[in-house]
Amino acid sequence: MTTGTVTLAPLQHADVPKCHEIELALFPGEDPWSENAFHSELDNGNYYIGAYADDELIGYAGLAASEHEASVHTIAVIRHWQGRGVGKMLLRDLLARVDEIGVPVYLEVRTDNEPAIALYLAHGFEHLGLRRRYYQPSGADAYTMGRPAHSV
Repeated sequence: MTTGTVTLAPLQHADVPKCHEIELALFPGEDPWSENAFHSELDNGNYYIGAYADDELIGYAGLAASEHEASVHTIAVIRHWQGRGVGKMLLRDLLARVDEIGVPVYLEVRTDNEPAIALYLAHGFEHLGLRRRYYQPSGADAYTMGRPAHSV
């Protein structure tokens, strides 16, 4: 899938150091994913996709799915690419994967992340609940959001 200069492709173990670097830059004051966490997600067969511009990883997204439900584990885009539709491309790719198996999908999002919340609402997600102090160590709250099953 390509839009302009951005291409989506399966995330590889070789991308993990860059993923961790992006985590550290995007989530200061939180507990960013370690390289081991990314390797574990890939080794466990979860669906991870990278967004690349000129062969540079500029974002990634990950999903775990079963026959009953799916969960968006992460979506991240480096700052100077935010607002250009990369997050939307990544989300749509994850949702296409979910729709292939026809299950509901869930996620958590910081309550102060208005651009992400707007993106999720525009793609059929609804607020389901609030998780107080979900993000650590900052103690930021998260909304739980879900989207009903769709079929292709």
